Amino acid sequence: MSQDITAVTQQLVKPILEQLNLELVDVEYKKEGKNWFLRVFIDKTGGVDIEECGQVSEQLSEKLDETDPIEGAYFLEVSSPGAERPLKTQDDFIKYSGEHIYVKLYEPMDGEKEFEGTLLSFEDEIATIEIRIKARKKQLQVPFNKIAKANLAVTFN
Repeated sequence: MSQDITAVTQQLVKPILEQLNLELVDVEYKKEGKNWFLRVFIDKTGGVDIEECGQVSEQLSEKLDETDPIEGAYFLEVSSPGAERPLKTQDDFIKYSGEHIYVKLYEPMDGEKEFEGTLLSFEDEIATIEIRIKARKKQLQVPFNKIAKANLAVTFN
């Protein structure tokens, strides 16, 4: 059910975002406590501001009221994905090459399921990630279909 709601929400929000030159990062529909939340994460180069989130929220709320895909009460939240933005698509991996990322895999590679390092490149559905093991650097070739979750990682120098 929640997949249907996220798919419908994606269809409804995409034209709104195109008109405002914004990008859809993710949509999630989940229960927290006794309340349901429909969260839409948007972005653009340089980040989004509160006015843009408000504009999208207003327009999307109207569309959701018209189509009424969700039974019962829920809270609609439109926001930025933040500094640790998720990397969902292959285009995200291409766009954020050179950035520090965190990756969680479906199954272990070199005995590990989680890595943090620099995304060097993404070609032919393979992410090349440079990780540091003590004082040594190592490059991993990670197939896109083995990545369970990935996001930008904030580093403190």
